[in-house]
Amino acid sequence: MSGLVHIVDDDPSFLTAMARHLKHAGYQVAVYASAQELLDRSPSDSIPSCILLDVQIPDLDGPALQKQLGELGSTLPIIFLSGYRDIPLTVRAIKAGAQDFLSKPVSSEVLLRAIAGALAHHRSTLDLQNKISTARARLATLTPRERQVFDLIVRGRINKQIAHALGTAERTIKAHRHGVMEKMQVRSLAELVSLAERIGLLGGVSDTQGTA
Repeated sequence: MSGLVHIVDDDPSFLTAMARHLKHAGYQVAVYASAQELLDRSPSDSIPSCILLDVQIPDLDGPALQKQLGELGSTLPIIFLSGYRDIPLTVRAIKAGAQDFLSKPVSSEVLLRAIAGALAHHRSTLDLQNKISTARARLATLTPRERQVFDLIVRGRINKQIAHALGTAERTIKAHRHGVMEKMQVRSLAELVSLAERIGLLGGVSDTQGTA
């Protein structure tokens, strides 16, 4: 599957034409006549997707929907479409995280390029999320002592310092360190630190005291 495009527009003829065009281009398509309809159907973030969103739609407009989706934690990239050239609105939308802002009528080439870019962006997001989930799952396999050692290793402590902090022998720390590296499936300290940064651990790591 090349990707799923969610189209939100209150113009039925536009929805029909755009859905036909994107399906012909190889995409899966879901259409919504309003922003609320999209919210009610809660599009999944789990597959490569993006939202093609008209700015001027009744009730909940495009920027308002963008704001609500952000509050809900959606990672779907948004491509705005507008029949009006509104530079301040464009700037605000992009600053709020929009992937792109296109003016109607938009050429097929420009539109498809924007969609391809949005889907590539979402694939990268999903890949990062998968890596984070995998890293957290591996972290959960550490014993309490291995977790203490992990926390100190990623803060740059050497074996001797960790042994002193935890009140145990240096050779014991070497064994725990080996176990940490194996379970986290990394081959170097740099990889371990990078992994800790990726899952947001370094900022909250504190010295760990305890007994073996």
